[in-house]
Amino acid sequence: MEYIYNYKSPLGDITLASDGISLTGLWFNEQKYFADSLEKKYEIKYLQIFDKTVSWLDIYFKGKIPDYTPKIRMKTSDFRKSVWEIMLTIPYGHIMTYGEIAKIIAKQKGLSRMSAQAIGNAVAHNSISLIIPCHRVVGANGSLTGYAGGIDKKIKLLELEKVDLSNFFVPHKIKAL
Repeated sequence: MEYIYNYKSPLGDITLASDGISLTGLWFNEQKYFADSLEKKYEIKYLQIFDKTVSWLDIYFKGKIPDYTPKIRMKTSDFRKSVWEIMLTIPYGHIMTYGEIAKIIAKQKGLSRMSAQAIGNAVAHNSISLIIPCHRVVGANGSLTGYAGGIDKKIKLLELEKVDLSNFFVPHKIKAL
């Protein structure tokens, strides 16, 4: 059984999901791939993990760095999990490119290279947004693209973290993988 809870953020409603112990989902409502890992049977119930996550979100949306990470469980493939684990290492207020993540994954797997597009797909399907900070991943050319929650939210999140966006741009054709 999974459980959900709705959180009202300054950027719109967010749905949290849990297996009863760990956070298994965190999506902006109406985002691409919304609740894609949520079981068909779930119950609306406020749990201790939601309390910890709500506190984390409250701190984050005040523009502060939370000093803990709620317990999470990644319900995904091994490949996506490896990409998401790299995203967890991106510090607050910093960014990483899809290509940089691809190089790390290639090295981990003993490959000469890894497709940045494959990385983009794994980033786009992140089902624990914000806590696994997919909004901190950008194109190597400075493109602010690929955020399933919407490019407007990506920009606001990066601005909240005081990332200097002066060298970044929004592409004419926005991709949300």
